[in-house]
Amino acid sequence: MFRKIFPAILVLIGALTVALPAYADTAEVQTVWRLLDYIAVDYPGAVQDGKVISEGEFKEMVEFSGSARERLSALPATSAKPALLTKAGELAASVKAMKSGAEIAVLARGLAADLLIAYPVPLAPATVPDVARGKALYAENCAICHGETGNGQGPGSVGLDPPPVNFTDRTRARERSIFALYQVIELGLDGTSMASFAHLPVADRWALAFYAGGFAYPASDAAKGAEKWKSDPALRAGFTLKSLVGTTPHVLADHLGEATANEITAYLRRNPGAVTEPQTGGQLTLARSRLNESVAAYARGDKKGARDLALSAYLDGFEPVEPSLSARDKPLMIRIEKAMGELRAGIAKGAPVDTVRGQIAALDGLFAQAEIALGQSDSSSASSFVAAFTILLREGLEAMLIVIAMIAFLNRAERRDVLGYVHAGWTTALLAGAATWAAATYFITISGASRELTEGFGSVFAAVVLVWVGIWMHGKSNTAAWQLYIREKLSHALTQRSAWFLFLLAFVVVYREVFETILFYAAIWNQGNGQAVLAGGGSAVVVLAIIGFVMMRFSKTLPISKFFSYSSALIAVLAVVLIGKGVAALQEAGILQINPLAGWPRVEILGIFPTSEGVIAQIVVAVLLMLGFFYNARKARALTQAG
Repeated sequence: MFRKIFPAILVLIGALTVALPAYADTAEVQTVWRLLDYIAVDYPGAVQDGKVISEGEFKEMVEFSGSARERLSALPATSAKPALLTKAGELAASVKAMKSGAEIAVLARGLAADLLIAYPVPLAPATVPDVARGKALYAENCAICHGETGNGQGPGSVGLDPPPVNFTDRTRARERSIFALYQVIELGLDGTSMASFAHLPVADRWALAFYAGGFAYPASDAAKGAEKWKSDPALRAGFTLKSLVGTTPHVLADHLGEATANEITAYLRRNPGAVTEPQTGGQLTLARSRLNESVAAYARGDKKGARDLALSAYLDGFEPVEPSLSARDKPLMIRIEKAMGELRAGIAKGAPVDTVRGQIAALDGLFAQAEIALGQSDSSSASSFVAAFTILLREGLEAMLIVIAMIAFLNRAERRDVLGYVHAGWTTALLAGAATWAAATYFITISGASRELTEGFGSVFAAVVLVWVGIWMHGKSNTAAWQLYIREKLSHALTQRSAWFLFLLAFVVVYREVFETILFYAAIWNQGNGQAVLAGGGSAVVVLAIIGFVMMRFSKTLPISKFFSYSSALIAVLAVVLIGKGVAALQEAGILQINPLAGWPRVEILGIFPTSEGVIAQIVVAVLLMLGFFYNARKARALTQAG
């Protein structure tokens, strides 16, 4: 049984289906895209194993990569343009450095996909292409150079440099989508004898693209593809005309296997009418519906209503499937999360209606890709094990570091009578997590807003407390200061109120991570391979126990000054991380505004997210900690001099 397909194949497609903003130059964007596609496909013919094998083609690759960057720089300014120019510069430098064909293809394809998200270009035939009409058009306009069989050896090909494309070349054809062929037919190809056929009606250009795209896939494969197409409803449900014209055979092969992909390609390029638009919106129907309502409200001038609907699209439509998608394709989940945040930010700032429509159309394509990923067959035991292991290790380590620092401090301060409050805090959090899992499984559905608010406020609370704790601990890293504290304050410092505060801190930091882990584990468990999930979780628990044991032993042997110095540094870092995560969660819940930072990295493990609010919050916390540490250092010097 070949695999169910479809979201990863629509990364590019969704971006292509959007309406073009009025101020964008469609032809210029298409030209840049075409140059990038040409580089991705033809570069291996110029360079292999780091050496130039065709001087002429290599010069052409250098020229085209430079031209792509120049044309990009002339496009209208958008928030995405600086990042596009950076990637274009990287591509040009990589071509000059004679990097591998695989590396160049990744760079060129990635830049092409990002280009069409930033500057949407309309895609997909308005009606099903007439391939018979395409055959007649090919004989009339193309066979003279490309040959009747598409082998590139027609009578008009003699003396042409470069020679006409050989459409029967499977290696080259598997990298070319119907959309790419349509682009060349419409605009021609600079530096070659391929002229523009823009004078043909749009429907004829699509028909010609389908016919030319079928030469590399024989009729014998088409017959086999027809059998598989008709016998697999899941396969049929995943295709639309939009995905068909935008997907390369190479991408299909990654999901279906090479043989099946070739057969399906052969069949559908001869019979595009077999593809019909799906009647339902899939798992993200609500998200799509809310976004359509949002843009309608925005067009009416109802900015608040549009923003609320866009927020609902995220919290009620996308958030419920986010854990499952993250377990299967986290980069895609991050792209959707980022795109939805940028949409809300655009609405809040009063972006042009066409821009908002373009963003929503691009999101629709990403949703289609997500539905493919979510609809794939059960994951392997190995992938389930790795997912369960990494999720629990990542989430558990953060909470464990804070709890161990609290326990180690109480042990060093000889206040073991208060340890019970800390232990009660984290054990209660585990029990509450189990209750949450049971409730979410059997009684209620945890809303996206509830999840984000729980994570957001929990992180912010923990971060604020850790700022105070970190500065306090750093102040005790001086031996004289610690001895003075022991003599004068310790016996009164940890009152019952303070002990309950430690209970609350332990509970919050652990429950926040347990809450997140439960959602991800539920998503992984539903993919099958329950034993692998349990094994991954158990392995993570063993690793966490070892880390905890080592940290406790190490903390007992450290001199008191180093113990507090290291502990304060660790807690300071965790405070910065948690405030970043808290702000991000509150932004996703709609409590805080979003102002994206173009080109800023996203490093979740450090709480770094590309928004000005999150970065500013982390900077403020870091500055407060540094000021506190500076004050402690001055106070310690004065205390040492006085002693």
